Amino acid sequence: MKLKYIISLIVVVSFVSIIYGFSIKTDHEALGHRYIGLGTVGLFLVAMPLFLIKESRGKKMKDYMLTKENIKKMQEKERKKTENQ
Repeated sequence: MKLKYIISLIVVVSFVSIIYGFSIKTDHEALGHRYIGLGTVGLFLVAMPLFLIKESRGKKMKDYMLTKENIKKMQEKERKKTENQ
């Protein structure tokens, strides 16, 4: 099974859990909070890191860091934009 489908399943289950937690009547308030908490944990501590791992696979972190080389590249691009206008 692809990671994309696993992440989608986790997101859907988490949202369903959160909605179910809000829809539980006041008789089971503690149980409702538990479902809301589990849905939140599913979204932010399971699905989001898996998504970030999937999307960042094969990318170089150096391209996204603010180094002297990258600052010079950005300044050159900015000069070219102003010259073309």
